Amino acid sequence: MAMKKMTAKARVAARRQRDKWKNKHWFTIRAPRHPWNFQKIGETLGETDEHIMNRIYEMTQQEFNGDFTKMHVLLRFRVTEVVGQDALTTFVGHSHQSDHTRRQIRRYRGKVDDVVDVVTTDGYLVRIKPLMITERRTKTSVKMAMRAKGAEIIRTFAAKATFSKLQEAMLGGDLESEITAAVKPIYPCRSVVIRKSQLLQTGVITEKGPTLDEIHSTEAREEAELKAKKAAVLAEAETEDEAEESEEGNLLAAAEAMESISEKATPAKKESPKPAAKKEAPVETSAESEPALMKLKKDELVEKAKAAGVATSGTKADIVARLLE
Repeated sequence: MAMKKMTAKARVAARRQRDKWKNKHWFTIRAPRHPWNFQKIGETLGETDEHIMNRIYEMTQQEFNGDFTKMHVLLRFRVTEVVGQDALTTFVGHSHQSDHTRRQIRRYRGKVDDVVDVVTTDGYLVRIKPLMITERRTKTSVKMAMRAKGAEIIRTFAAKATFSKLQEAMLGGDLESEITAAVKPIYPCRSVVIRKSQLLQTGVITEKGPTLDEIHSTEAREEAELKAKKAAVLAEAETEDEAEESEEGNLLAAAEAMESISEKATPAKKESPKPAAKKEAPVETSAESEPALMKLKKDELVEKAKAAGVATSGTKADIVARLLE
């Protein structure tokens, strides 16, 4: 009896679990308002708004903006607000894939890394981890000088920029270029990258950029234009097919007409060469019969000459010549 009760409970739990899937629906994940203009970056399943809050969504920078040189960079977004079916996110950091970083480091090269915490003008606290790869191994004093110079450049840039501007500089390569130019007099570097960033504390949310309603209207207009273009292309393709079919029908009709004309004209052309064939026949027969007659005996030739009414005197050659005349 106890086993039956447990089985019944398990069945009820299984039915409830299946019902939960029916209640779930898709939410569109969007990038932050500024500077990414609520760009669509993915979709996620959830029953209610609370279930998808604070979810972390990861994607490569190549998937985000189509830059193939950034296919090793992972971007991280956290869902902070849900409006209807749209899950709005905040950029919480990025990182380079570990295998790509390992490929940059070799035994004869030097590695200079650091951890720098900065505060932007709008109050965001961000942790930035730069990485510098030198052409050759260097002394510790040189590494310390490069590390200090890189940290100075990062703090100076962040102190004058907003969080959105800092994102663009880190992901676009502007901040890396400034660090490279600053540390080059100290020691030449093979590469300088911001290998990782992390948002530690949020600040003032900016109101720049288009609103969500404006983005929806723009997307609806673009979708309508795309459908209209597809319909126009399909209509044009159908028109071309009809034109090709009519052209093929005209060609078939013309071909049938030519065949009927040629069939009517064919008998007259066949009757004309008959006299020429009759004139050539005796020439071919005489050319073939001369060696055959020479193979016969003289008595047989004499009988043929008598039957043809030709003189039988002389040699075989004389008789054959008379028969062939």
